[in-house]
Amino acid sequence: MSDWLGVFPWSRWHSGVLQNQISRTASRSHVCEGSFLVLTSRAAVVLRADGLWEESFDLAWIVPSLVNMPVSRLIPFKIGQPKKQIVPKTVERDFEREYGKLQQLEDQTKKLQKDMKKSTDADLAMSKSAVKISSDLLSNPLCEQDPVFLEMVTAFDTAMKRMDSFNQEKVNQIQKTVIEPLKKFSSVFPSLNVAVKRREQTLQDYKRLQSKVEKYEEKEKTGPVLAKLHQAREELRPVKEDFEAKNKQLLEEMPKFYSSRIDYFKPSFESLVRAQVRSRPLCLPGTGKCPSGGVSPCPPRCGASQALPGFALLLERGTVSS
Repeated sequence: MSDWLGVFPWSRWHSGVLQNQISRTASRSHVCEGSFLVLTSRAAVVLRADGLWEESFDLAWIVPSLVNMPVSRLIPFKIGQPKKQIVPKTVERDFEREYGKLQQLEDQTKKLQKDMKKSTDADLAMSKSAVKISSDLLSNPLCEQDPVFLEMVTAFDTAMKRMDSFNQEKVNQIQKTVIEPLKKFSSVFPSLNVAVKRREQTLQDYKRLQSKVEKYEEKEKTGPVLAKLHQAREELRPVKEDFEAKNKQLLEEMPKFYSSRIDYFKPSFESLVRAQVRSRPLCLPGTGKCPSGGVSPCPPRCGASQALPGFALLLERGTVSS
């Protein structure tokens, strides 16, 4: 559910970027003075002067840069904002920069996880298709008529089954050492987003109470005013301490978490390379040597050394199409 920000007079947004964007898309016949803008963190709805709702607008579509922007920067005018700058601009910029880097890292991690899953699925589909092709060739009547051809097809079928077995082993290793760690890494971001949201909510409470304190400080120092000022300061103190603690913790932990990504992913990528190397059991054509670790050359008629030449012969005979 979107965060509720409030209801604002339409005229207050007359010179704002958001109002100008909505004006280009909304029906302007009834959106005029007396209308209101109902704003959440992700959508804007116009309440017309006649009491009817205008269509809603997705902020991600109207102004993409507004999505995930701090609430304090989303509203172009200030309501109940303190005169005193409670958070230095440099600190706020540092916070937004570090959080922006983590948001980008979250998107890239999810995309990498999705692409790795597509890659392993494609590998499995390819090897299964190769096994089916070799199986279909074995059932070809030509194999019964030509013993040499049958031997080649059998070698090809053996090689494809070996490739499928190695491919399955590779996919299992990638699943355990790459995809699952990516999934585990992605599970951290929801907690981070919740922590940032709580920090933002605490900041808004901090600003509201600070503005309340300033209001009483400007009034004449009478007994009731001093009592209310004391009460407002007492309400402000724990909120201020809570915000400063949350802000400090996030500013310390976000850069550390971002820097840890290299050490976290390095073993996974190394494992991915090793899995790719071990999944090459077939011999190099024309060499008779096993690149998968075999010490001695392959036998002249082993499935690996004859698979590709045999398949080329099938193409020459027109048994399968290229």
